[in-house]
This record gives sequence, C-alpha cells and structure tokens, in this order.
Amino acid sequence: MFLDEKELTVQAGKGGDGAALFRREIYVPRGGPDGGDGGRGGDVVIVGKGNVHALAHLAHIEKVAAQDGQKGGHQRSTGKSGEHTDIAVPLGTVIEEQQEDGSWQEVGEINEEGQQLRIAKGGNGGWGNWRFRSSIQQAPDRYNPGLPGDRKHIRLILKLIADVGLVGFPNAGKSTLLSVVSAAKPKIANYPFTTLEPQLGVAMIGTTTDNRQIVIADLPGLIEGASEGKGLGVTFLKHIERTRTIVHCISSEQSIEEMKAGYATIRHELENWSSQLATKPEIIAITKSDLVQPAQLVEMVDVMKKATGRKVFAISAATHTGLTDLLTAC
Repeated sequence: MFLDEKELTVQAGKGGDGAALFRREIYVPRGGPDGGDGGRGGDVVIVGKGNVHALAHLAHIEKVAAQDGQKGGHQRSTGKSGEHTDIAVPLGTVIEEQQEDGSWQEVGEINEEGQQLRIAKGGNGGWGNWRFRSSIQQAPDRYNPGLPGDRKHIRLILKLIADVGLVGFPNAGKSTLLSVVSAAKPKIANYPFTTLEPQLGVAMIGTTTDNRQIVIADLPGLIEGASEGKGLGVTFLKHIERTRTIVHCISSEQSIEEMKAGYATIRHELENWSSQLATKPEIIAITKSDLVQPAQLVEMVDVMKKATGRKVFAISAATHTGLTDLLTAC
C-alpha cells in the first residue's frame, strides 16, 4: 500500500518529579535534604530515511509517544531521562502542525538522509528538595513536579523527490516509458488509471558525453479538473512540485488537434495547482511513434513545437527510438 499523507498525534514525555528525601546515615541522625531532580521527558523526533519510500508503516498508528522521565533519587541523583522516540519518514516529507483554529501550518520538511526535526519537546524534570535548602529552611520537604511534554497533532505529506516527472493523460505511455528506461516495473495495461500510485525509476543515460543517472517519477494520469480533486487530482499534482523537469507524454494515437487540446488541458491543470509548477522546464514526448507513418510523425513534431514553444521528441518504448535523445535533454 502506498500512503503519502498521514495525520498523527505526538506526545512528548513528561518530566520526572523531583524527590523530597533526606540523608539517613549512621551517626548522622539529622541528615539534610538529599532529594535529586527528576529526569527530562523524551522528545518525539522526525528522521529522514533514504530506505523508506512511503508512509505505509504509519498506516495503523494514531499516536506516537516518547518516554517519561524518572523521579529523582537519593544523594541528589537526577532521575533517568526518558528515551526519545523517532518517526522515520521518506525524503521529501513535509511536516504540518494543526493550529488552535484547525488550520495547518508548515513547520519543516525532511529532504536529506539522517535529517532530524524535533516536533515535540519533552518536559523538564522537577527540582528535588536539595535545591530548596537555605539558611532559614535547612530541612525543606518541598519539591517540584515534572513539567508535561508537548502534545501536538501533525500531518506528514510526502512529495516525491525526482529529477523528472512524467505527466500526461491516462494511457499516454508513461509507465511503459519508465519500464524501458529503468529497472522499475510499474503496472501497465490499456485502461485509464492503471498507475494508481507514483512509481520511481533510475535511468542511466550512458552516452560518451553524458553519464548521468536521473530519477524519474511516473505519476498517475491527469484528467480535466484534476487540480480541483477530480480523478486522482491532488494525489498526482503534489508529487511533481519537487521535480526538476516535466516530461509531458502525448500519445500519437490521436489527431493533431486532439494532441494540442490535450496539452492545453494539462497545462491549465498545472497552472491552477501552482504558478511555480507551471514555470518548471518542460519537454514534450510524442509516444508510440512506431504506430504512425514517418511523414505524419514529422508533421506532429513540427506542429507541437510551434504550438507549445517546447522541445518535442518522438519516441517509441517498443523500438527504443528517441529515448537517448529524450533522456539527454532532461
């Protein structure tokens, strides 16, 4: 199961109470105050893990709590601090915190292996009675209780980190392209929304002048109204916000007018979602080029270049035509 959003309640540990204790030693019948401070409560910490690729491991978890600090002891000893609790998340996770009015505010994001964000701070331990001694009060029995830890309601939102995001209508050939240029094995079939969750693959360009590896995300197909939540809507669009380049896949199994209209529809959805997304570098890939006569294909490429002002490549996953040129342009 692919899970890219999860709400959690996080509870940091309570600080341990201070101790009200007195020295009780042989030949010291009236020993002074001896109680130590309580230990600090544990924190809840969000940690980036490169080997975690979704939030599915949190699917059935509603609350994450850290350990409480322990009570202070004899001989002014401080109680043991509570253990911190880590929440492992994939790279590309945004953390939001719910405010008192119910709104959400972004408080950080995790983009690097091992990066940490303390989301809930443990409470301080209370003072023991040794802290309250004075020339006037030499045998205080006073102590402080430990302070409560932070309690928050948070939302984790995964936005995939990839070099290239493949966009296009359902059945535009995105999954097939990814399966050919990388070792990824997305589900492929001739019906809409075969890809129900993002797929990642690593492609090696491997030319004499370009030996880069690029991470490619095959994202669920768009339909008109996706920016308003129709179809797979938001599930799709948020995952291309972090990509460096967008490859817009358009199937050659339609008329040129349909290609132009389809391109305009998807551009409209990108612009509706985010002005930043709409300005990302974009390349057009006319897929399934092996199904079209050469002269017709040349016309398609020429018309789409003039209509969009973008680089346009005719490619075929079946024959591997144009794939190297497309990857190099990314």
